[in-house]
Amino acid sequence: MLELDKILEKCGDRHRLQAIMLLLFCVINLLSAVHYYSQTIISFVPKYWCANDLAALDVSATSTPLSMESSCLANRNDPTSTCNKFHYDLYMGYKSFTSELNWICNDGWKLSLGQSMFFVGSVVGSLVFGVLADMVGRLPILIAANLVAMLGNILTIFGTDLISFSIFRFISGLATDSNFVMMYILVMEYLRPSLRTIGLSICIGFFYCIGSMAAPWIAVWMQSWRGFLIATSIPFIMVPLFYFIVPESVQWLISKQKYEHAVDCLKRVAKINGKVVDENIYHEFIEECKRSHSQQQQEANTKVEPNLLGLFATPRLRRNTLILFFKSMVITLCYDAVSRNVQGLGISPFVMFSLSATTILPACLLLIALQDRIGRKAMASMSLLLSGIFISTTGALLFCKAEGSIGQSVTLVVTLSVIGRFGVTVAYNSGAQYATELIPTCVRGQGVAAVHVMGYAFTFFSSYILHTRQLFPPLPEIILGLISLLGAGLCLLLPETLNRTLPTSLNDGENFGRHERWYTFSFLEKRTTSTDTLSKSVSSMGTNNIQDTNCYF
Repeated sequence: MLELDKILEKCGDRHRLQAIMLLLFCVINLLSAVHYYSQTIISFVPKYWCANDLAALDVSATSTPLSMESSCLANRNDPTSTCNKFHYDLYMGYKSFTSELNWICNDGWKLSLGQSMFFVGSVVGSLVFGVLADMVGRLPILIAANLVAMLGNILTIFGTDLISFSIFRFISGLATDSNFVMMYILVMEYLRPSLRTIGLSICIGFFYCIGSMAAPWIAVWMQSWRGFLIATSIPFIMVPLFYFIVPESVQWLISKQKYEHAVDCLKRVAKINGKVVDENIYHEFIEECKRSHSQQQQEANTKVEPNLLGLFATPRLRRNTLILFFKSMVITLCYDAVSRNVQGLGISPFVMFSLSATTILPACLLLIALQDRIGRKAMASMSLLLSGIFISTTGALLFCKAEGSIGQSVTLVVTLSVIGRFGVTVAYNSGAQYATELIPTCVRGQGVAAVHVMGYAFTFFSSYILHTRQLFPPLPEIILGLISLLGAGLCLLLPETLNRTLPTSLNDGENFGRHERWYTFSFLEKRTTSTDTLSKSVSSMGTNNIQDTNCYF
């Protein structure tokens, strides 16, 4: 049988087209990063105080309102006083959505609710665009998702009340994940397997990092949240042009029995790469695809296919699946909340945001270097443990500072917060591969999708966790730190997958790692010849493809 990877090698799988697609994938990373963090940038809350009557402020002769902490009271000495007008100390002159609409104090919940709708949209969008991608193809959905992202952000400019703001953020959220994943799939399919991990990971590590670091400074340059949304939405116009460069997924075309179209895509790849492929090879490829499809249909008629519910049918598999669900919720929630938690740390949120974003590339490189050395369980549990310890310590310092038991320690707080972000970024990037390997092959697609969607659904609460800073300054760090530590503990209950024969059936999944203990780690095991042989056999079963998810945002 002439496999797809083999015919792609004849057409060119590391040549001009692959370089162009990787370049376009870098562009998608920039757009995805700015789009994802737009919700944070537009909702920065500067220092504020009541401006009903400046004379009512309890200000000494030597102090100014700019030196005071934010306050919702008309009179700081009267906790029952109310305020109808506020004055803001804008960060670098940037006017945010929050400061324009006065969604602070008693109206602060409006911002949390509106921003939460972004994640509701991301869950719905992942499901809807995922189904549509299987119906109409990867390339049309790549274009559609990015245009929806542009539409949602442009509409947000006009969303100056709670209902319209929530609806427009929901629309913007629909594109999240799909605007990135579809291009990821296309590039991965056309790139040589041995180059996928390093090629995709470097693109993500560098350009998602650059996009994240640049986002706050685009806002400073534009000086308003509306200008920021316009400036970051216009570049999405170039994505429809991808249609004339990027070929459709050959695997999807084959699954839909569109063999002639698949061959046209392969011929296009060969032409761009300057390769000449004999027509007989294409003909042989089509015939093999038809025979394979016929065989699959016969097998499907003789057996019942397992489904997602099979993951909950037996005790150990059910436990592992529930832990994977919870781990995905914890990691995705912490990743989002920690990424957006850039205020109240004693430093400009623009500077803090960029400093925090610098962890993306090192986290990606560390994952490439260590994931296949220390094992999946160690990577997941240790990164969450690191994140939990440093985030909790940050909360403890903020508490001591609020109580007045320590002085200003901005550098220490910022350093701890950045290290915490680094840990949760490593955990987030390693999560996709661990879930992919633990879930049996027969339900892997459904299972991984369910784990992914559950994680995104839980990020609905990230805005509310950050809002708790209004009640008690260190509370967001305390909550996120404890959740991370809990996730680290639960990861210890999962079996290791490195150098193991991965489960293919539900029964394999039930028995996988049965005799392992919570302290069983791959890097502590004595490496033997049989282990090396097993590792090779796992690779031949498709582990190389699974490892392509090493660095994923």
